[in-house]
Amino acid sequence: MAEELGERTEAPTSRRRREARGRGQVAKSQDLGSSVELMGGFIALLLLGGGIVGSATSLLRYLLDDRVSGAAFDAAAFDGVLRFAGLRLVMIAGPFLVAMFVVSYLGQFVQIGWLLSLTPIQPKLDRLNPISGFARLFSKRNAVKTGIGVLKLAVIGLVGTLIIQSHTTEIAALPRLTAVAAFMVMGEIIADMCLWMLAIMLIIGIVDFVYQRVQHTKDLKMTKQQVKDEMRSMEGDLETKGRRLRMARQIALQRIRQTVPKADVIVTNPTHFAVALQYDGENMSAPKVVAKGADFLAFRIREIAVANGIPIVEKPPLARALYAEVAIGKAISPEFYEAVAEILAYVYRLEGRVPVAA
Repeated sequence: MAEELGERTEAPTSRRRREARGRGQVAKSQDLGSSVELMGGFIALLLLGGGIVGSATSLLRYLLDDRVSGAAFDAAAFDGVLRFAGLRLVMIAGPFLVAMFVVSYLGQFVQIGWLLSLTPIQPKLDRLNPISGFARLFSKRNAVKTGIGVLKLAVIGLVGTLIIQSHTTEIAALPRLTAVAAFMVMGEIIADMCLWMLAIMLIIGIVDFVYQRVQHTKDLKMTKQQVKDEMRSMEGDLETKGRRLRMARQIALQRIRQTVPKADVIVTNPTHFAVALQYDGENMSAPKVVAKGADFLAFRIREIAVANGIPIVEKPPLARALYAEVAIGKAISPEFYEAVAEILAYVYRLEGRVPVAA
C-alpha cells in the first residue's frame, strides 16, 4: 500500500546523499556550532585576556599622556596618533579574532566537513509566496523547533538560578568587601556560571546535532519507485563504463598483436607485468618499449611472444620499473641501458646474432 501511495519508506542511497550535499542540504546543528564558538571564545579569553587587558591599558595610558593628548589637538600630529592607535588595536585584538575565526570554522567543519555550495543562497521565487510562507510558519517542524527553543531557555534559566542560589552567601557578603575583593568574588561567580552554561549548551548542541542527523535522513527517504529508478540509472552507467572498458581492452589487444611480433625480447615480472623491447642499432639510439601490459594484457603479450618465437626473460625489478616509467613507443632512459644491454646480449647469443653497433 505504501508503495502504491508513493510514501517515502526507503533509506536514502549514497547517491541521493551526495546530490543533497551538493545542494547544501546537510545535517547541521546551529546550537552545537554556537556552543563550540562560545566555549572557544571563553578559553581564548582565559588564555589571552590578561595580555589583551594589559596591552589595552598601556595603549590608553600612552594616549592619555600629556605629550600625546596635547599633540592630538594638532591637526598635523592627529593623523599619526590615529594610525598608531589603530595599528595597536589590530595587534591587540588580532590574536583573539583569529582564534575565534578558527574555532568558528572548526565548529562547522566537525559537523559537515569541507563543503562549498552556492545553491542555498540562490534566489527562489517560491519563497516570496505568502501562502506557502504562512504554511511553513505554522508547520509541524517549526512547532517542534519552537518547543525545543522554549525548553532550552527553561533549562538554561533553571541552571542559572541554581548557580546563583548556590552563591547567595558570597553575594550577600559583597557590600562588606573591598572593591578588589568584590570584583574577584563576582569574577569567580561569573566564571562558574559561564562554565555551567557552556556545558549545558554543549550537551544541548550534541543532542540537537543527533536530532538533525535523524531528521536529515528522514527528509531524504525515498519511495520504492525512486530506488528502482536510481538502480536502473546506475546500472545504465555501469553498462556504459563496462562497454568503454571492453572497447579500450580490444584496442589494446589489437595494438599488441601488431607490435609484439616486432619485439626482440619480452621482460616479465613474471606474471603481473610484461614489457616488449625492440632495438635496431642502425635506426635507434636506444631500445624502445613497443608494448607493455599488466595482468591480462601481460598474459596476452607472453602468449603472442611464444607464438612468434620471441624470447621471454624474467627480470621482476626491471619489468616493474620499465612498466612504470617508460611509455609505449618511447626509448628507455639511460638508467636502464646496462640492464637492457645485458638482456639483449643474452638473447643475441641464444639466437646466434651479432648486435649491430649504433
